[in-house]
Amino acid sequence: MSKPDRSMTRAHLIGGGIASLAAAAILIRDGDLPGQNITIYEELRRLGGSLDGSGDAEHGYVVRGGRMIESKYLCTYDLFDSIPTLDKKQTVTQEIFEWNRVMQTRSKSRLVRGRHKIDAPEFGLAERHILALEKLAMEPEALLGATSISDHFGDDFFQTNFWLMWCTTFAFQPWHSAAEFRRYLLRFTHMVQGFNELQGIMRTVYNQYDSLVLPLRRWLEERGVVFRMDCQVTDLGLSDDQDETVVYAIRCLRDGVADEIAVGPDDLVIATLGSMTEASSMGTMGEAPKMLGRRDGGAWALWEKVAKWRPELGSPAAFAGHVDESRWVSFTATMKDPLLFRKIMEFTGNVPGEGGLVTFADSAWLMSVVLPHQPHFIGQPEDVQVLWGYGLAVDKPGDFVKKPMADCSGRELMTELLGQFGFVDQAEAILQNSICLPCMMPFITSQFLRRKHGDRPAIRPEGYRNLAIVGQFCEQPDDVVFTVEYSVRSAMTAVYTLLDLKKEPPAVYKGQYDPRHLFAAFRALHDMA
Repeated sequence: MSKPDRSMTRAHLIGGGIASLAAAAILIRDGDLPGQNITIYEELRRLGGSLDGSGDAEHGYVVRGGRMIESKYLCTYDLFDSIPTLDKKQTVTQEIFEWNRVMQTRSKSRLVRGRHKIDAPEFGLAERHILALEKLAMEPEALLGATSISDHFGDDFFQTNFWLMWCTTFAFQPWHSAAEFRRYLLRFTHMVQGFNELQGIMRTVYNQYDSLVLPLRRWLEERGVVFRMDCQVTDLGLSDDQDETVVYAIRCLRDGVADEIAVGPDDLVIATLGSMTEASSMGTMGEAPKMLGRRDGGAWALWEKVAKWRPELGSPAAFAGHVDESRWVSFTATMKDPLLFRKIMEFTGNVPGEGGLVTFADSAWLMSVVLPHQPHFIGQPEDVQVLWGYGLAVDKPGDFVKKPMADCSGRELMTELLGQFGFVDQAEAILQNSICLPCMMPFITSQFLRRKHGDRPAIRPEGYRNLAIVGQFCEQPDDVVFTVEYSVRSAMTAVYTLLDLKKEPPAVYKGQYDPRHLFAAFRALHDMA
């Protein structure tokens, strides 16, 4: 059979995050769309969305946050098996799996209490906690409604090691959606065994911007994809024609000037609505980051505009209207002296890149830190080290710095970290050679907030001819938000359905139906060796 002629079809991709970049690649690879027919509109001057990495050794490196990856991210690996690494020696997928055969995660210090590390902490669950987990996992999601996790568990559950490790690995809070928590329990059943040592968690060689975004961008550029930076999409022109709705225009601000881009009847529009890193604010060693809101950027404003009279496009207020329940602070520290790295290695028993997240269980901020493999950035000097950390309880005074984490400068965050490790005697020497840059993210866990059916739009809203919604705030019942996989899966689904291809994304891995994983999880939850 001859392939359809797509030479006249144009695709407009709104947002420059991983969902749009993936959609562009899939349009070319699987949809035979010419790269020059694809335009990506991004309001910032940098692609990658929440998969970011920037800075330098002189001024300090920055990673707002990295997404966890693991071996069952089938859509992600399918996509990146087509994308060469920057040196073009192998595909990005091959590089990831080869790297993780060498650098396998096995934490010897997942939790710290009283300045003492705990190697392979017991979950510490009582039988009533395990029964509650099992009940939640078996409960149909439709019956959970907009309930929170705390609606299903007593206060003592949130003091267990299981919760402390789970919530800091995935950034859950007790007030977050029980439905999302349930999805995570099911999606990662195969990882419960070994979870107390972070076994099965995989890493990229460098930060995810350098390892994922840069190779993907170069591949797209080589095929002629057009990138319109400094272009904030403000609205979509929608017309209701008989039984279907069609996007006929994209309204935007290009370098601050209003513009309208015509969308042809055979053209496609793939829009990323909402953003978990929208309105992020950076601080310095001497100043805390500012608290911004949904008006300090275009992602939420666009969703609010297009969904105002169209409930089928979701409810952005469910995710953007509760900043106190979705914000936290991360920090990236750049060090020009190996003293701190050496002391942390001695403390944890892990080399950088092997241990993963270290959580201070007694910390008022519930602070965690990770030492990635070095170099963490392409071009990072050999004598410079970079670490990353974050805290979930940003409104409480610290244990060593008596201020809320949200009000702390980089120096104060480092002071608290050194106090948690018990490195107070070396604090001044370490601080003199460090640049710690804090980042306030008001919406970072907004996708976890309590929601009801319909708050997230379908990838292909019913009745829309040429529009698809991708990213973290569309609905995909079998997968979990806050992952690269969710965005890539949404991109695949969008492309295959818009082009009416006889193709589907790889099925979500469902380890909860594998008796071997269920038995292993049962033993792990009961702390059975």
